[in-house]
Amino acid sequence: MQAINQTKLETLVGQMINDLGAAVNGVLVIIGDKLGLYKALAAVPCTSQQLAERTGTAERYVREWLAAQAASGYINYDATTQEFHLSPEQSAVFAVEESPVLMTGGFYMVESVFASEPQLSEVFRTGKGLSWSEHCNCLFCGTEKFFQPSYRANLVAQWLPALDGVTQKLEHGARVADVGCGHGASTIIMAQAYPHSSFYGFDYHAPSIEHARELADKAGVKNVTFEVASAKAYPGTGYDLVAFFDCLHDMGDPVGAAAHVRTTLDRDGTWLIVEPFAHDTLEQNFNPIGRVAYGFSTTVCVPSSLSQEVGLGLGAQAGETRLREVVTAGGFTHFRRAAETPLNLILEARP
Repeated sequence: MQAINQTKLETLVGQMINDLGAAVNGVLVIIGDKLGLYKALAAVPCTSQQLAERTGTAERYVREWLAAQAASGYINYDATTQEFHLSPEQSAVFAVEESPVLMTGGFYMVESVFASEPQLSEVFRTGKGLSWSEHCNCLFCGTEKFFQPSYRANLVAQWLPALDGVTQKLEHGARVADVGCGHGASTIIMAQAYPHSSFYGFDYHAPSIEHARELADKAGVKNVTFEVASAKAYPGTGYDLVAFFDCLHDMGDPVGAAAHVRTTLDRDGTWLIVEPFAHDTLEQNFNPIGRVAYGFSTTVCVPSSLSQEVGLGLGAQAGETRLREVVTAGGFTHFRRAAETPLNLILEARP
């Protein structure tokens, strides 16, 4: 047995204590989001009693919640007035629905993978998969809540303009397929921005499609249609744009999906692929973003792929080089990185 380096041991134990605090406070983030505690604090500084009164909650629980949140650095405490409040930066992360950095949705996704732990332990033993639909509903609502702020901030303003000639087509009237659309956040955002174009959202998960229709009706969007269909069998041809948002790596047969996209595109059409940001080598992804992505990849993305035909298991940190191999194997000759954010690669493929 090797001798223990006390300094390294203390550093690791410190990291684990920090991680335990983050994990248990993740539950409290969900509670604060659901009960409107963050929004109330963003509006005006509050004591625990005032916050409880304004949100219709029990003061004793709120008092402890506030202490945990302040200890996490998620909210601020003024010892003189005994009031808690959110800074503008904290409000952007926890309270403002329109903020591009609203992060609360990620904790609903974490909730879902904790709930799936028994099934995940079993697939580790068997090598089988766990499909998207086998997770609890908080994965689906959490995914929508987590990704929508980024789509709202970047999709129309940056990502679509980065594609060659696509925005001009959308402005005049184009046919667009949004494959793996989930609750339809990306589809609705595009449809609202380009009313002269027609948008078709496809997902194999029927409950998500039903919810997407409800959200489109609520938003009053008339130029969008949602249908249940897989990435290898969605209907239609002559699409000017086909979009895959954060879903290609979840598919069992991404090469087969790429080949199907190729057959449904117009001769001058474009395939937009948005994937989690990743470098091409393992060690380059040893960073906070890679840590989150590998965590969800292990618990959601790879199990989803392995539950399907082929089961390629790309994973959420496949990297641009591996994605290029998949896309070109599907018959595409043009592939480039059109844009990027700290969280996403925005890739363009053309026939």
